[in-house]
Amino acid sequence: MLARLDLRGSTAPLDEVLPRPGLGEGNPKEAVQNILAQVKTNGDDALRELTERFDGCRPSSLVIGRSEMEAALGRVPEDFRRALETAAKNIRLHHQDQQEKKRTVSRQGLTVESWAQPVERAGCYVPGGRAAYPSTVLMTAIIARVAGVKECVVCVPPGPDGLVPDATLAAAAVAQVDVVHPVGGAQAIAALAYGTESVKPVEVIVGPGNVYVALAKREVAGLVAVPSAFAGPSEVVVIADESAPPELVAIDLMVQAEHGPQGLAWLITWDSATADRVDEALQELLITAPRRAEIESTLQDAGYCVLVDDPAQALAVSDAIAPEHLEIMTTEADVLAARVRHAGAIFCGPWSPASLGDYVAGPSHVLPTAGTARFSGALTISDFTKEMHIVTASPEAIEKLGPTVVVLAEAEGLDAHAASLRIRQDLLIGQNDD
Repeated sequence: MLARLDLRGSTAPLDEVLPRPGLGEGNPKEAVQNILAQVKTNGDDALRELTERFDGCRPSSLVIGRSEMEAALGRVPEDFRRALETAAKNIRLHHQDQQEKKRTVSRQGLTVESWAQPVERAGCYVPGGRAAYPSTVLMTAIIARVAGVKECVVCVPPGPDGLVPDATLAAAAVAQVDVVHPVGGAQAIAALAYGTESVKPVEVIVGPGNVYVALAKREVAGLVAVPSAFAGPSEVVVIADESAPPELVAIDLMVQAEHGPQGLAWLITWDSATADRVDEALQELLITAPRRAEIESTLQDAGYCVLVDDPAQALAVSDAIAPEHLEIMTTEADVLAARVRHAGAIFCGPWSPASLGDYVAGPSHVLPTAGTARFSGALTISDFTKEMHIVTASPEAIEKLGPTVVVLAEAEGLDAHAASLRIRQDLLIGQNDD
């Protein structure tokens, strides 16, 4: 079931022997650039045409307001509504603890006040197509609200009927979203970045998506803020030994694989018997899996079992991949977890499935993929804010720090910089003489 990659005894560089998922057929970057250009030029007309082409429908309206969200919240089953509220509470509490207070530092006559200033408008992309993802609404929009963003909008692909599922709209109501736009794909990112007749441009775009969405965000980065993480197709790596229940390893590989193609589902183990047992469990679970086709497709393209010598090599392989989700099901899993250098999120022990992180743990499930966990992490309130500061100097600061500025400015050949301090120094001398 999982393709075997035996690295036991290997001394080859990992970046030469480890496969990575590709971007699929064709040239997605060129296709994305064409879509962005169409939306930038033709606005709403382009959004309707592209939605009809890619989603098979032509929405009658590109704007869904608060009243429609609240109506959807009233239509969903009570247990689903309670689940939304429980998840929302956990997400809100986790991110409220991250809020930074204003900081003031005073020294040598200089006072510096610093604080995190939220952006005015944020755009949250929520995937659709294969499934509805109300949880992603919560995992993006709630964080924006906690950060202090004034206006939060969501873009989500409509269903074949041109409508957004009630589950997604209900989540938008719980997350206090202002507007939902039934637009998906790269065209949604273009609308959020450039603006159209119906979509106001935003200052930051967040949220996961397929490779087209992720590439579109890269293309508009600079015009709007885009977190450095490549939030693309889903990934999981499970490090397991003989203590891991094979059915738990198997189901957690399936969890990420059911999101669809271009993802990654890997088992890393130093125990061949564990590899065999997980393969058997996968085959058994797939028999009754409702999304069997999607799971088998992903596992065929990017499902691997990597055999290694020991836990140290397992960690080296995992760090080289820098997976979105890393599950560790071994004896002393916490010891291994403490040694991980690169992962979007770590789930420690057999009772900690990534599904908990997807819904209720609290941190955002918008995580880095495609190796970007090497330098970025989960979506946080800092992705919706910018650092600002006020510098207030007294004459004491000019006297004590001015000479340092003069020396450094002259070393860089910036005479006006140096003169701005010298003039003030001379004024102080004149005042003292008086």
